[in-house]
Amino acid sequence: EVPYLPIDPQDVGRSYEAIIRINSQSGKGGIAYILQEDYGLNLPRNLQVEFRSVIQDITDQEGKELPPARIYDEFLKTYVTQPGARLEFVDHTTVPKGAGAGGVRSMTAEIIDNGRKVTIEGEGNGPIDSFINALSKHTGMDMSVLDYSEHSLHQGSNAAAICYMEVDAGGKREFGVGINTNIVTASLLAVLAAANRALQSRDA
Repeated sequence: EVPYLPIDPQDVGRSYEAIIRINSQSGKGGIAYILQEDYGLNLPRNLQVEFRSVIQDITDQEGKELPPARIYDEFLKTYVTQPGARLEFVDHTTVPKGAGAGGVRSMTAEIIDNGRKVTIEGEGNGPIDSFINALSKHTGMDMSVLDYSEHSLHQGSNAAAICYMEVDAGGKREFGVGINTNIVTASLLAVLAAANRALQSRDA
């Protein structure tokens, strides 16, 4: 039973994807459905709402509907790959801070900032907390995690994980997404992506 369609499109040889056409009137459910069914992405609700506005701006400017592949490409460019972004992730190491530190860990991370490799350091209760501390000191922008979720993109031991991060960055909510076979690295990539979006807004 299909509550919003007069007929089941599969009865006439059409998929739901073909029925859900992405244009400026499409709700977050339609866009989220496409990304989940075609690409295995399970976007948190707040990210669905924000990405809907991204797609609506594009469709309003171009005056045409966007195919699923274009939707996915825009998602990656906005939240994952971020061409031309200020910061890039290179590597990191974490070690216990020392006896009596109560589980606090110190992190040393290598990032690229405007084309120059730099080393940043921070500490916290885990790798995400430590990395946010290091980035906050490096950028001069206070950051904290508001929401976090992750899931596997495929099955098997070599499956990539995707992490969705919602952060407060300088008083503004930003989203970032990371994809990597290592869940910790995926999380740090997501933090960095959110930081890039905040820096883009701050430095504009």
